Amino acid sequence: MTSAQILHGDNLAAMRSMPDESFQLVYMDPPFNTGRRQERQQTTTVRSETGARTGFQGRSYDTVKGTLYGYDDEFADYWEFLEPRLIEAHRLLRDSGTLYVHLDYREAHYAKVALDALFGRASFLNEIIWAYDYGAKSTRRWPTKHDTILVYVKNPKTYFFDSTAVDREPYMAPGLVTPEKVARGKLPTDVWWHTIVSPTGNEKTGYATQKPLGILRRIIQASSAEGDPVLDPFAGSGTTGAAALELGRSVVLIDESPDAVAIIEKRLGITAEPVTTR
Repeated sequence: MTSAQILHGDNLAAMRSMPDESFQLVYMDPPFNTGRRQERQQTTTVRSETGARTGFQGRSYDTVKGTLYGYDDEFADYWEFLEPRLIEAHRLLRDSGTLYVHLDYREAHYAKVALDALFGRASFLNEIIWAYDYGAKSTRRWPTKHDTILVYVKNPKTYFFDSTAVDREPYMAPGLVTPEKVARGKLPTDVWWHTIVSPTGNEKTGYATQKPLGILRRIIQASSAEGDPVLDPFAGSGTTGAAALELGRSVVLIDESPDAVAIIEKRLGITAEPVTTR
């Protein structure tokens, strides 16, 4: 049995109120500019299989914030915003669960360093490149036409992944394979060629950074089974919710923007609830 819930408010407060291991899949599409003042610290400790420090229950830890600050002061502000939400995502994942973090080229490499420290490098599953055919038209550099999706699993020994459930795609050179293979299509690789949401198409909701349904369908198909719970803490236009319900999953969507929540309510036909803490 599937269900959908929309929470209107701060996603960190909402996530902190949820029990451990509540979700099979967490998809995060965070904004880069948080629009809020961030208090800085110079260092923090994070889980690491080979960390130099030992803490609670004998777990190993490493320090990463100082390194990130050394790279780029602007990203340090972003890391202050994103880090506690990534920590909560890790806590909320089942042992078989997977985290997808959707970023652009400006912060993907910083986030990779941070996620390696939080999850452990053995938990890094994939760097997915989503390439599309609209956008930048620069003539002074290679035009930017892709996003990066970093994929981390909670437990590299027990994570769930079902490639057979994923929608197949056309062969780029169909003349090189048999007619049977052409008819069946091929499994996607870690480079996804998929158009953006058409400004005039039926899928368009009016949300500025809306992600295509096909991208979220693929993520949900691969890393969850029918009936599994899915979380999107930066729900935006509600594409994760639409894909999850279409595929028979339960979903929790969180957003603090009234405009985003109104779009999701209209799209899914359910009413949002305020974020409450316990």
